[in-house]
Amino acid sequence: MSKAVRALESARLLLGSGDIDGACNRAYFAMFDAAKAALIELVPDIDPALAKTHSGLISAFSLHLVKGGTLPVEMGRSLNRAHETRQIADYTGDKVSLEQAKVLVEQASLFVETAHARIRAAP
Repeated sequence: MSKAVRALESARLLLGSGDIDGACNRAYFAMFDAAKAALIELVPDIDPALAKTHSGLISAFSLHLVKGGTLPVEMGRSLNRAHETRQIADYTGDKVSLEQAKVLVEQASLFVETAHARIRAAP
């Protein structure tokens, strides 16, 4: 979870400095790392190989934590949207608007906070 928190802090700094693409990248990775931490902590028998790729982690997160009711459905949706936005920011050359980046950083903040709270509340 510490990687998720650091990535979120970086996203905020990059957004504040006007680096929209960098902010999107770091916001996505904040969510990715929080999702990975949640899987490790909340699904003890999870196969670590499921989280080796982005699509594998997103699928495992959805299957084990969202569909199972451990975390809200909106978290699965926001992780998918963040992945799509990061793809645009990092690879396509298309523009991500400042407003889209702000929303993504806000979603990442909520995602990290919610995942962290759920991990702390686990027996």
